[in-house]
Amino acid sequence: MSLLLLINFIAAFHAWKFTHFYDDGGRKNKLPEQMSVSEKVQMILFGVRIAKSATTTHPTVPYETVILHTSDHLRLEGWWIPVRKPLGTVILFHGYNGNKGTLFPEADRFRALGYNTFLVDFRAHGNSEGLTCTIGYREAEDVKLAWDYVQHKSKQPVVLWGVSMGAAAIMKAIPEYQLTPQKIILQCPFATLTDAVKSRMRAVHIPPVPLSQLLTFWGGLELGFRGAAFKPMAYARQLHMPVLYFYGKEDIRVTAQETQAVFSNLASKQKKLHIFPHAGHQSFCGKDAPVWMREVTTFLQ
Repeated sequence: MSLLLLINFIAAFHAWKFTHFYDDGGRKNKLPEQMSVSEKVQMILFGVRIAKSATTTHPTVPYETVILHTSDHLRLEGWWIPVRKPLGTVILFHGYNGNKGTLFPEADRFRALGYNTFLVDFRAHGNSEGLTCTIGYREAEDVKLAWDYVQHKSKQPVVLWGVSMGAAAIMKAIPEYQLTPQKIILQCPFATLTDAVKSRMRAVHIPPVPLSQLLTFWGGLELGFRGAAFKPMAYARQLHMPVLYFYGKEDIRVTAQETQAVFSNLASKQKKLHIFPHAGHQSFCGKDAPVWMREVTTFLQ
């Protein structure tokens, strides 16, 4: 009984550290695979210490800073970047511990194709308020707020683009808030929250079972939702609009099995999976811009 209690205490402690950031002036966090052996041991013993990301770069074209307000009174910051004679708007959502300032390569190319862009910092990221991240669960509300703003700003078609946690938040937000984007572009979303936790276990060479299940349980309990029920692969069954799905064959965060599970569940009759053979869990636009641009251009036509 004592051992069982200790294991659960450790799981609850690590879950808390993983979802609660601290403000350290934008210090860049190391990925688990970038850590030394001693740093990994320290993380295992004392928990991961994650600094809140900082948005340090700004658009070099005219833009408008937008403030959105969540239901729990957090201020979210976004950038509205218009083009002349737009064909529509693309809303872009970053991944875990990222920020909107990392999305310029994609945003620049969407504008070159004739689309307004709206870039948003999720809660607890970049210039938005908060220090608690729910790995896409409550961030779905942030997607909805960005959607509402764009609907107020323009009546033209809207495309949603998201990477990793951002893609998962999009997949949850669409059925939950009855959003009706014309098309969506998803880049390497995880299949379930448990799978996302497993990837962290693999990165530090810890057996993922049963710790990933315990971390998911305690993380959800601490944040007020059932972690094991957060499954983007299940939300996929309610997505009927055209979907372009990107994945990197060398991804160590999201497995090929997860990707196939999510993609096969997509209810859309117009869906395409493109796998970048030499890319990992990263910006595919930055890795292979010509191929990314070719696929996106064809999809948006």
